[in-house]
Amino acid sequence: MMVEDLNCLWTLLSILLHLFHVLRKAFTTVFSKSAFSHPPLSWKRRSDMPVSASNKIRDASMGPTKKNGNISTTGSVSKEVVVEKVERFGGEELKEGECLSVAARKIRNRPMKLVIPQSGGAVGSELGEVFGKKDEDLGRGTEVEGNGYWLVSRRGARHRMEDGYVAITNIHEDSKQALFGVLDGHGGRACVDFVSQMLGNNIINALEEVKEDKEEGKLESAIKAAYLATDSEFLSQGVSSGTCVATILIKDGKLHVSNAGDCRVVISKKGVAYALTSDHRPEREDERIRIENLGGYVSCYNGVWRVQDSLAISRAIGDANMKKWIISEPETRMIQLTKDSEFLIMASDGLWDKVSNQEAVDVVRQRKNSMQSCKDLVEISCSRGNRDDVTVMVVDLRSFCTVS
Repeated sequence: MMVEDLNCLWTLLSILLHLFHVLRKAFTTVFSKSAFSHPPLSWKRRSDMPVSASNKIRDASMGPTKKNGNISTTGSVSKEVVVEKVERFGGEELKEGECLSVAARKIRNRPMKLVIPQSGGAVGSELGEVFGKKDEDLGRGTEVEGNGYWLVSRRGARHRMEDGYVAITNIHEDSKQALFGVLDGHGGRACVDFVSQMLGNNIINALEEVKEDKEEGKLESAIKAAYLATDSEFLSQGVSSGTCVATILIKDGKLHVSNAGDCRVVISKKGVAYALTSDHRPEREDERIRIENLGGYVSCYNGVWRVQDSLAISRAIGDANMKKWIISEPETRMIQLTKDSEFLIMASDGLWDKVSNQEAVDVVRQRKNSMQSCKDLVEISCSRGNRDDVTVMVVDLRSFCTVS
């Protein structure tokens, strides 16, 4: 009798335990279906957001957002918030069906706000526009015809153009003085935008302190100081990016050429090409030795030499995290212009990686220093597989100096 009672008791306990598991599973299913996912975190800091915006986020975490808004949440925990209409969040346009979290990442990846000081009064009548201000312009490329120069730029495979330029003519109301520059940025547009606005003015301001340029190398030292000052000013912004740059100053029948990086300047003399700059790349023996003496290293992978397995150039403005090895001090030289000096070709590596110096000069001479010559060089580079941004500027030297 006792054994039968124990069996009944055990059977009853088993039934109760089974019912308990069934009920717990049912409750879990019901609550999981009624649960909702929290909206993605705002890309703005809490301290930067107005009280009303903070309240909206708090309210959203307490229940689903009404469907009459632009954003709707669903009951699925795994799904992301999807934008139903084209909207702009923090300046980023969200297309239909794009996840808000994607846009949030775009905003988070943006550099900090860049502050560009107001330009001084040293600039003459013309200052080159900065590339990349309008997205629609980037798709078409940029063409500029100025006083004695032509420029064409085309965006590569990147989402945004990272090239830039500087063009300042009629310096101190002297039509024979001019400054031109080509920039090739990396890591975003911040450094290109800053240097495009500041370097030319810093060079001109530095030249004002040089009363007499008869002393050899005095102007070159002033230009170097302007490069270093521009680099220091940009680094103080706390923004991460960098740019290669090459500039030329035409003054008193002389050409002052400077570069930091792999933008190149080539001069044509009676149709013969002469490179006026030397590319700053890690494979250059003197640059490799300099980097190694500073405790860095250079490496080669798939035929590309890099500093610290990162940048393929050894000098540039910016690049705070690699400033120990990627210096901004330019190499400078002075060239006396003669009657054989015809024109200059200034370009980013998007051209020079695909087109030789002499071929570029031949194309420009054939087109007689026109806008079409710049277009032709860009087309040649792209037809040979260039996927980088490419910028080409041609400067007619005879427009700025009369040589007997």
